Amino acid sequence: MPTYLIASGCHMHDLDELLAFDHVMRSGSLTRSARALNLAKSTLSRRISQLERQLGQSLLRRQSNRLLPTEAGQLFHTYCRQILELAEQSQQALEELSEEVSGELHVATHNALARSWLASSLAQFMDRYPAVRLILQTCTTPPLSADSQTATLWLGEVHDSELRQEVLGWLSRSLYGHPDYFARRGEPQHPRELTQHAWIDLLGEAEHGLVLTHPQQGEFRFTPPESRFRVDQQMLHGDAIARGHGLGIMPDWMAAARERAHPGTLVRCLPAWSLAPAPVTLLYPYGPRPRRLSALLAFLRQAVPVEWHPSREPASVKSKVPRARVADNATQRCLS
Repeated sequence: MPTYLIASGCHMHDLDELLAFDHVMRSGSLTRSARALNLAKSTLSRRISQLERQLGQSLLRRQSNRLLPTEAGQLFHTYCRQILELAEQSQQALEELSEEVSGELHVATHNALARSWLASSLAQFMDRYPAVRLILQTCTTPPLSADSQTATLWLGEVHDSELRQEVLGWLSRSLYGHPDYFARRGEPQHPRELTQHAWIDLLGEAEHGLVLTHPQQGEFRFTPPESRFRVDQQMLHGDAIARGHGLGIMPDWMAAARERAHPGTLVRCLPAWSLAPAPVTLLYPYGPRPRRLSALLAFLRQAVPVEWHPSREPASVKSKVPRARVADNATQRCLS
């Protein structure tokens, strides 16, 4: 998606900077505006500072715990609102002018979602919109910068991102092993026995330990033994477990799909104990979006498997995973 710039005299104004200034003008607080726009406070402050440098004027001043406009800020805000309204109107007019969804889209994903769901979903999307060109890449970390123009599907929590975040669903997770492994080594009856078993480590997943929860016995914190085999790909991780090399954590939805394809290769271990589910998060830029990106986002929301239970956010993780927050009506219209 191109960066949107608006000409004013000899200056070019970035819409993100104008949105930041407009919101702070109406809220009087960097903290409240950053929370409403789902931005880091430092990012919001930087955008306003860039706008002030470009204009050569101070737009805001602090009084007690509130930000108030200077005389220049009050004057510029009138024009700022007009620019934002014109930008919204022009975007709507262009979308109405062309019904075709076309152009190039960049999509990034956590490797666990690529083959298991996203690739087939994107193939259906391209069948529906034949004029779209797609570039799909897997990544080891999610994008965090507001400058990213990529739509990203991520499995797991995302911290400190300047992008809009929208949780599409939750994947429950459990411990799994191969029947032959349990025949050789025995099946643990309590999490404390896991230290006696071989562990297949998906890099970074258990480095800070794991918490298993039982409905009657409560929580048990488990630090896995050092693994002889560590991998960074979910598919390789599942292969190692299904070949009887040891125990490991798998999303239940993915384990079920593997078991359907290769019956008898996975058995759930300690079924009465559960791990915290992992969120599937959609990340995308703030601001005006090209029609092709809006079409992709709408398609992915509709394609979410019912097993992900997108409406059943676990209470234990509600405070940990950011959701797409809704700004006030005027700002939300500009961001949509």
